[in-house]
Amino acid sequence: MAEEITESSNDPPPETPPTPPSEPEFDSKTMRRTKPGLKRLFLTFTVLVSFLLGFPFLFKSVEIYRSPLPFHDIDSLSNDVVSNPFLFPCHFQAILVPSDPKSSSIDLNLDELELSIRSKITKLASKGIASQCGACTNNFTLSLTLDDGGCTQSSSKFYRCGAIRAVDLDFGDDESVDEALESAGLDSGGKVYSVVVVVNGDGVEGVKVVVGKYRHAWIVGRDWGVEEVAERLAEIFVRVFVNGGREEGLIHGEFMPVGADGRIVLSFNLLNADPNDWTYDWDFQKIDETLLAPMIDALGPIANISVESQVLYHTPKFSVSSWDEKLGGYIFSTKDLPFFVNSNEWHLDTSIAAGGRSKILQFVVYVPSAKECPLLLQLPNGEISKTNAFISPMWGGVMVWNPQSCSRDSDSELLVRHIMSPEDLQKVFEVFVGQFRQLFGLKSGSLHVGAMGSYSLLASEKGFTEWELDVLSRQHTCFNIHSSATTLGSLSKLVQSLPRMIIMDEIGKQVKFSLEAAKLARVNASLGFYDASAVSSRQARSLAEDAFFHPSIMSVSYYSFEHCFAVYSPFFLPVSMQFLLAALREWRRYKQEKAKYLLWKAKDKVAS
Repeated sequence: MAEEITESSNDPPPETPPTPPSEPEFDSKTMRRTKPGLKRLFLTFTVLVSFLLGFPFLFKSVEIYRSPLPFHDIDSLSNDVVSNPFLFPCHFQAILVPSDPKSSSIDLNLDELELSIRSKITKLASKGIASQCGACTNNFTLSLTLDDGGCTQSSSKFYRCGAIRAVDLDFGDDESVDEALESAGLDSGGKVYSVVVVVNGDGVEGVKVVVGKYRHAWIVGRDWGVEEVAERLAEIFVRVFVNGGREEGLIHGEFMPVGADGRIVLSFNLLNADPNDWTYDWDFQKIDETLLAPMIDALGPIANISVESQVLYHTPKFSVSSWDEKLGGYIFSTKDLPFFVNSNEWHLDTSIAAGGRSKILQFVVYVPSAKECPLLLQLPNGEISKTNAFISPMWGGVMVWNPQSCSRDSDSELLVRHIMSPEDLQKVFEVFVGQFRQLFGLKSGSLHVGAMGSYSLLASEKGFTEWELDVLSRQHTCFNIHSSATTLGSLSKLVQSLPRMIIMDEIGKQVKFSLEAAKLARVNASLGFYDASAVSSRQARSLAEDAFFHPSIMSVSYYSFEHCFAVYSPFFLPVSMQFLLAALREWRRYKQEKAKYLLWKAKDKVAS
């Protein structure tokens, strides 16, 4: 029995089953067993991205079309106009001939005379003429010729020796001398300003100086020294041919009576103050064809001129005139001129074609009523005006025309329609041509008073002589280029300061063509082609004005990007904030849920 107990105590103990691992503690507030899904996050960010993708379409819908403008070329033109002023070339020549080569000769040294003339031209130009726009005294050539049987020439040669014989000229007939010098071909087909000096001129007392209607003048007199000849030649070259006969220098271009589009409308008006006394009419078409057409053609390179006319009735003047027994008429003085035009009764601006930027010049023939006839204009010196007319700068001119029947009883001629005679029309329009010349800054008379005496100026049937047209072309070219450069510069600054300004293709083309025309005008001016440069400069200014005042620019109110943001932000900012906050909130929630899941995974890994 004891042995059985001992054997049983030596047996190994039975094996115990393994204890299963204990699960980690789970906190539902800080842990989660499943991985957070991306569906909510994806949907939220999809809505946000869709909203953000709409902004490019919004900006595209409010996009402003802007044709590219050549800003660099515009700046180059503006700088070039300021730094490199116009250098119009002028060619001067003086031709000295004896009155009779067989009996007289000229004892002058051409080299000494040329130096003296150049010195005096420079001296006259330094008084302000050289600095004027359109002058050419800084870029001129001078040629002298002594034709006294032999032929001595200096510098460039424009004159053909022997072309002028003083014995063949009748210096008592200025018109014949002018035509003879023109047929002699003094300019050789170019724009050369010539002065013929006839020494020992017979039949002339003192010195006679005449400026023709082409590009030449002549001086006839007895013997004189080098200094006197040089003084007279320099004065004619500078004061007349370069400066147009104006003592005060070239007028400013802004006072030229030409519109910004290069057009002038001449409006001729016949005003009958009281048709119950008499009524007058005119044959304007005949005057237009015979007197105005040549002048309009001559001024063609400078301006595009159109003409219109009308006859008005019941048009009394605004000022009051008084009877003067000594002068035998009703007098109105220069003090009454500002009140003469009655804008309430004179309906002058009736032309449809005269709209836009064209310049309208009014020329009025005022026929007074019987109770103030004859009506006379008294000058400040007490004398009666020979033309009985006056001008208003940049507006036009007025002429008072008294009928011949003014001095007798007009009761028998009531309600009778009269036609102005051709002789009266001729006189009236000669006055108008003189007024038109004055509006351009030229003299209306036939006499120029210089430092060396008086010069006779021949009139042209065109209203403007060749050398006067050259002066106007040079001046107008210079002013037009300056004006176009200023206008294009202002347009460039305006466009760059307003990024949302609409710039149409038409504006870009106008700017491009204006720059090309301005460049062509400068090239033509440097070559001495005055007419071509005037035409190109007129086109440059007109195109620049058209671009600056284009309807697409003037009709729209432009605003900056800050203004655009202020307009759209009250709507889009609250909406965009909702999307942004929702996306941020969902992103934060996703990160928190993912952190819970990662915490559970970490504890689960430790527990296992």
